[in-house]
Amino acid sequence: MRRNPVKAADFAARHNVPVFYSDAEQLIHDPEVDVVYIATPPGTHAEYALRVCRAGKPAYVEKPMARNTTECEAMLSAFRQAGLPLFVAYYRRSLPRFRQVRDWLAEGAIGELTHIDYRYTSPYCGATDMAAMPWRLNAEQAGGGLFLDLGSHTLDIFDYLFGPLGHVSGDAANMSNINAVEDVVTMQFRVPGDVLGIASWNFAGPSSEDIIEISGTRGRITLNCFGNESVRLENKEGVQTADRPNPLHIQQPLIQTIVSELNHLGVCPSTGTSALRTSRVMDAVLEGYYGGRADAFWNRPSTWPGNGSQEDGVRKYLNHVRTNP
Repeated sequence: MRRNPVKAADFAARHNVPVFYSDAEQLIHDPEVDVVYIATPPGTHAEYALRVCRAGKPAYVEKPMARNTTECEAMLSAFRQAGLPLFVAYYRRSLPRFRQVRDWLAEGAIGELTHIDYRYTSPYCGATDMAAMPWRLNAEQAGGGLFLDLGSHTLDIFDYLFGPLGHVSGDAANMSNINAVEDVVTMQFRVPGDVLGIASWNFAGPSSEDIIEISGTRGRITLNCFGNESVRLENKEGVQTADRPNPLHIQQPLIQTIVSELNHLGVCPSTGTSALRTSRVMDAVLEGYYGGRADAFWNRPSTWPGNGSQEDGVRKYLNHVRTNP
């Protein structure tokens, strides 16, 4: 389904899809549709998920699960009451590289876990006018800045590798002074076993960095979250690298677990329950920046320390471009 019927018809023709729609309700209520994949921006996840639930069908929702914990809880509650499964597209849980790391941890390859460190940096992603502004930088559609879009993947992987994150604290800022949403985030947390972790994201940096370092009493595991490089294990036996390339269709392994679960042949590792934990962590980190996240905070940008509205941010960016060609 696409709102533009011409684009929907083109996609259907190119991929040999026999039926397509330009109205979501028609797709949701098509008796031949067993499960609905909600691939819209987070601002409409809750709305469409609840429609799917009322139709009596399971849903597979893009990440982050929704804009805030309040919306996530409403979604999960509805699906639980209806006795329907709710899956979320944190597909890294099924990628070979992260499964390898989980196996190393389970085997005790680095001894007892002692510390987790994550650093992410990328150049600023802006827009030259309102029409071109990516939805990922619009809090009403995204629930925040790129931390919601990218940071959620890393936090979910931490949940997968180490267990639920606790004692979460953090801070956020807008350092580019262009968009009102956060672009620099820091956080501290603990995982089961009272192990400390720190993480930082800088979306207004000069270059790119993406590194996870997992330290233990006998060694260290190093990898990135978004790349395809080998994962590295260092311990008293030496250095070992494991090449675990991502599949051609990166979501396919997780989707296969959904198919297996719906056929009572397995269990999907990414559900509304696990995704809700990640949304709670992100809300805890961004609570101070947005002056609370339990309500529709995207409707009151003038109260954020990011300084003003989305329109103000674009004006600042245009001025930046004119003065720094």
